[in-house]
Amino acid sequence: MFILAITPGLGFEAVNWKALLASGIDAVMIRERQLDAKPLLDLARRVQDLAPHLELWINGRLDVALAAGCGLHAPEIYPDVPSVLCRLSRPVHSEAQLASRIGCAQLLLGPIFDVPGKGVPWGVERIHRVLDEIPKGPRVLALGGITSMNAAALLHPRLDGIALIRALRNTPDPARLVEAFRRSWA
Repeated sequence: MFILAITPGLGFEAVNWKALLASGIDAVMIRERQLDAKPLLDLARRVQDLAPHLELWINGRLDVALAAGCGLHAPEIYPDVPSVLCRLSRPVHSEAQLASRIGCAQLLLGPIFDVPGKGVPWGVERIHRVLDEIPKGPRVLALGGITSMNAAALLHPRLDGIALIRALRNTPDPARLVEAFRRSWA
């Protein structure tokens, strides 16, 4: 199970970030839209220094992703980016988007379960149908409303793992939560 932590956009607080980076996740996506390029690049480099073992993604800033030498997550409204520039991650909110995004390194499907303000959730049946159609290639992660209690329902040979925002933000012990997710998939 691959676990991607996505920052909630609340800024950098060293104690919370260190706990997150040491929690057993596999990758982190910095989604701090309030930061300009220089502070965002400084934060990316700090994360790389604190956790060089983690895969790093920058949300929505190609310039920063290139400068940091990491992957870019291009959000829904982001223009198309040639995948030769850097490793590319894209969201998939409907089956119609799959064909144009299949060449990416990573796809985030969702929302899977109910998340306030994120539209109608896919549900387990729908994500399994979609996963049946995705060819080998990109890493595929489920996102949205996933808990350690419902994660096991998502198990599918084509699903590589999960992406988490709120679950990791709302826990006092990210390492314990990551372990609970891993146990749920064992």
